[in-house]
Amino acid sequence: MAKAGRSAPDLGRTWRRASFYIRGVTRDALPYAVYERRLQRIFDQLSKTPPSDDIIRRVNYCNKLDTPSRLTESRRIRDIPVRPSTYYSYDLKQYAKYFGGDAALRYFFGDLITVPPEPTIVKSRPIHGDNRNSVLFKLDKLRHFTLHRDPVAFDDKRKSAVWRGAIADHSGLRDALVRRFHDHKVHDIGHVGRAHAGIAPKPYLAIADQLRHRYLISVEGYDVATNLKWILASQSLCLMPRPLYETWFMEGTLVPGRHFVELRPDFADLEEVVAYYDRNEDEARAIIAEANRHVATFQDEENERLVSLLVLQKYLERTGQRPPMPWSHLFGG
Repeated sequence: MAKAGRSAPDLGRTWRRASFYIRGVTRDALPYAVYERRLQRIFDQLSKTPPSDDIIRRVNYCNKLDTPSRLTESRRIRDIPVRPSTYYSYDLKQYAKYFGGDAALRYFFGDLITVPPEPTIVKSRPIHGDNRNSVLFKLDKLRHFTLHRDPVAFDDKRKSAVWRGAIADHSGLRDALVRRFHDHKVHDIGHVGRAHAGIAPKPYLAIADQLRHRYLISVEGYDVATNLKWILASQSLCLMPRPLYETWFMEGTLVPGRHFVELRPDFADLEEVVAYYDRNEDEARAIIAEANRHVATFQDEENERLVSLLVLQKYLERTGQRPPMPWSHLFGG
């Protein structure tokens, strides 16, 4: 058995990491001119066939810059270091290289729950308030956008809820969940790592084991909940308090009762919610289907590339580094 807080060997994860590094190193070795020619072809095609409404909606959601802005702090794309934030660096440069090495970006690698003073490429931002300077990009995607096959139909899952994760967060929600349900006889809820407030940690629980439960709980950590994407891609029902932060996944567009079931921040309604959906299985299946459709939005690689390039094009236009394209009026502002 794996020790509490430690994952069992995962050959799939090892291969994904190795593949990520190989692709990143390979892309980094290609000359900028190769990418710039590709970008010209893509943008020439857009001049003939403008981006779809769905693509533009995503671009304008992730990049809300609506007026010209000046950068007082930035770094040229060719100067973005690979280390120490290797995942972030390769994810950003995968598409930034299309715009040449001398274009400048302001970026932040890591969990961020505040809005920067200038337009900044970020992984996460607050959902509410003026968040225009936080330009969302698909960063740390190996961790956040790796989905998992769920072979177990909703009807065949255990009628119980499950949660595993580190107790540390910014809001105290995980603490509240563990304190209330760590010793529950039906639901398998516990933290990993060290003992917390006298509560012993529970053993690591693989995602495949969590997927055997009908109800998967998602709770934000330092910013967003890492497990939310694979939960919404599964055949289990997502239960969570309403999110406060968002990423490329556009968590702010998720609707309670449509994509997930909302829980109170103190989780006092968890048992009532589980009992309700055990009685109303068709409602649960409808929510799961809508959640799956949301996830499918981010699984088309061509669309992901186009949205990424357009987010950067809009960023560079708004910061005065690239001229508008014939279709740039679709960016608004």
